[in-house]
Amino acid sequence: MIKLRTAALSDIGHLRAENEDRFIQNDALGLYGVADGVGGLPGGQEAAQLAVDEVARSVQTLPPGEPDLNLAVQVANQMVADLGQQMSPNMGIGTTLTFGLVRNGKIHFAHVGDSRCYLWRNGSIELLTRDHSVESDARVRRARGEVVYYHESNRNALTRCIGQPTPPEADLFARPLQDGDRYLFCSDGVTRLIRESELGEFLGRDADPADIAREIVTVANRRGGPDNSTTVLVFVEETP
Repeated sequence: MIKLRTAALSDIGHLRAENEDRFIQNDALGLYGVADGVGGLPGGQEAAQLAVDEVARSVQTLPPGEPDLNLAVQVANQMVADLGQQMSPNMGIGTTLTFGLVRNGKIHFAHVGDSRCYLWRNGSIELLTRDHSVESDARVRRARGEVVYYHESNRNALTRCIGQPTPPEADLFARPLQDGDRYLFCSDGVTRLIRESELGEFLGRDADPADIAREIVTVANRRGGPDNSTTVLVFVEETP
C-alpha cells in the first residue's frame, strides 16, 4: 500500500510587499502544486488563489479513471481571465500553475508557466517540467534548427500563463508512483536562488518533509529573498 507524507510552505521573502504565491496541499484529494502570480501585472495574488481554488473544485468533479487535467486547467484559465477583465481590463491578470494529482498508482501532472516540479528517485534529481519562458522556448526552437533571437532583459518573460485570452496549452504527463520517490513543486523564488544539485541534496536527506521545506525556504531567504518562495513536498512510501 502506498502512503504519502507531504508538506508545504510559502514565504513572502525580503523585498516583496505581498506574497503572490499560492500552493495546493490537499491530502484528501491527492492534489499538490503551486501557483505564482505573474509579476508586472496587477492582481497576482488574486489570480494565483483563484487558480488553485478552481483546480481543486474541478478535480472533485472528475470521473473515475484517467483524469482529464487539461479540463481543470482550461476552467481555471477562463475564471482567471474573467476576473482579469474586472480587475484590469487593459492588462489582465495571470499566474503560473503546476500541479499533480495522485490517482490509480500514478501522479498525473499539468503545467503552465515557470513554476517547476522535480522528482528525486534513487539518489538522483530530475526536472519534470519545462519553463514556458522566452529563453526556454528559444532553446527548444534552436534545437529544431530555427534561428531565434531575444533581448537578454526579456529572457524570463512568460510565454504561457493562466489567465491569458487564448487558452494556454498545458504540458500533461504522468509518472507511476514508486517507493522512495520524492516530488518537489516550487515557485521561481526558489529555483532562481537554489541550484538543482542543491535541491537534490535537500530531497535526499533523512528528514521530515516539513523540515526540508523549511530549509529550502530559509536558504532562499538567506540568499536575499528577492521574491516569494514556495515549496510543496510529496514523499512516497510503501507500507507493509
